[in-house]
Amino acid sequence: MEISPNHKAGYVALIGEPNVGKSTLMNALLKQKISIVTNKPQTTRHKILGILSGENYQIVFLDTPGLITPKYLLQQVMMRYASSAVGDADVVVLIVDAEKVKRHAYQKDDAAFEKIQGTKKNTFLAINKIDRVGKAELLPMIDSFSKSFPFKEILPLSALKSEGTEDLIATIVRYLPEHPPFFPPDVVSQAPEKFFVGEIIREKIFEQYSEEIPYSTTVDIVAFNEREKKKHFISAEIFVERQSQKGIMIGRGGAALKSLGEKARTDIEKFLGHAVFLELHVKVRENWRGEEAWLRRLGYESQ
Repeated sequence: MEISPNHKAGYVALIGEPNVGKSTLMNALLKQKISIVTNKPQTTRHKILGILSGENYQIVFLDTPGLITPKYLLQQVMMRYASSAVGDADVVVLIVDAEKVKRHAYQKDDAAFEKIQGTKKNTFLAINKIDRVGKAELLPMIDSFSKSFPFKEILPLSALKSEGTEDLIATIVRYLPEHPPFFPPDVVSQAPEKFFVGEIIREKIFEQYSEEIPYSTTVDIVAFNEREKKKHFISAEIFVERQSQKGIMIGRGGAALKSLGEKARTDIEKFLGHAVFLELHVKVRENWRGEEAWLRRLGYESQ
């Protein structure tokens, strides 16, 4: 493939507080599901890479965990992912929730704004969920934000309805450096299929279980065997922190775990385009979220 001499390419960090729609936005920009999405905050735990290739540009998006004040080691690692994404980026897109802006809930010392203080990167503000506020309310929001931080661009959009996403892409491209593509044009993410399978199972856990269960849970894919003429065999271990949580995960007579497996298998088969035999096991590992060695084992790099 011949590369245009004025081809542009760069990294774009999507950052913001929990539940502002970062993952929904990346999926809308890529026009396919890369990041898991639930209605619970702090679903994303990794720095997830999504690649959008156009005729003369390539944007490497970095979806990041929601910005919070960490309470335990896993959350510290997640905040390091967000910081490293900002450090790697050519453009930083800070995403805010229009409904929260309407309530005047954002302050200059919020975690989201602290993350961009002092950065010399081209920084945009994306006001998301504009479908939930009136059009007349947007101009005062934009005016207020323009006075609080020197954003290069302020763009209203609705990730859920894919409104304003093409404008965001066009604006990002204008700020990218001239550079050949970093990845082949048909590559959408660097992560292996095994990673996405684990994320699909986590998504279903967030959807099915309530309160602390999803946050005390992680998924480790221990077997991923592709079989052309038979169902792929996938075995996953689900770790929780307490024996009582294991009981909730499994449910009476194994009903809850069976339901989880059926929902996850359906989405995994759609993702892989192949029939799957999915095996789930629930194990207890106390305080796995606070142990560095276990975080490394489970794929959460602390450095």
